[in-house]
Amino acid sequence: MRVLVAEDEPLLAAAIAEWLRDEPHAVDVAPDGESALERLAVNQYDVLVLDRDLPVVHGDEVCKQVVASGSPTRVLMLTAAATVTDRVDGLGLGADDYLTKPFAFPELAARVLALGRRSRPADPPVLRRAGLALDPSRHEVFRDGRYVPLAKKEFAVLAELLRADGATVSAEQLLEKAWDEHVDPFTGVVRLTILKLRRKLGDPAVVETVTGVGYRIP
Repeated sequence: MRVLVAEDEPLLAAAIAEWLRDEPHAVDVAPDGESALERLAVNQYDVLVLDRDLPVVHGDEVCKQVVASGSPTRVLMLTAAATVTDRVDGLGLGADDYLTKPFAFPELAARVLALGRRSRPADPPVLRRAGLALDPSRHEVFRDGRYVPLAKKEFAVLAELLRADGATVSAEQLLEKAWDEHVDPFTGVVRLTILKLRRKLGDPAVVETVTGVGYRIP
């Protein structure tokens, strides 16, 4: 999934991003509400982890604009305010979930994953195609019953190809879902990841290249 973390405390923002990247998700970080809105206008995010008390543009206003735009991005609001009234107000703004500080990182990750599932058509518990079986919750991949250890990006790319259900996925779409905003769009990282993925999955190759279009698992 692609996640935006809007948090003005640098250490907390970095810790959240690091934890979510280990899931693995592609994570961008915005230090204030204005930069969060700028990123939301450019990139398609599955989940926005939103600190309510952001500088420049308040988190409440960011949430309102996300909801008003009709964006499928799900909003998990973070705040130090823990009263029932605060939680009700936050949800009333259109947030999908609400988590008070301090929080446990495993709970945050679980809530992000749950919201991400709601931002797109529900996946089956295990993605299967062409003898492959990918379990997103366990981060496990098997080919014809053989366990295949994959790196985080390889796992993320394979998951997107399997979700496409035989359709071709462009390199740009894979960059959007599996890498954060710091990746060079002209890099060959997608091609290299596909090469490594094919090598690990073994013969016969299951990932096809559609020249000038992208990749697919037929």
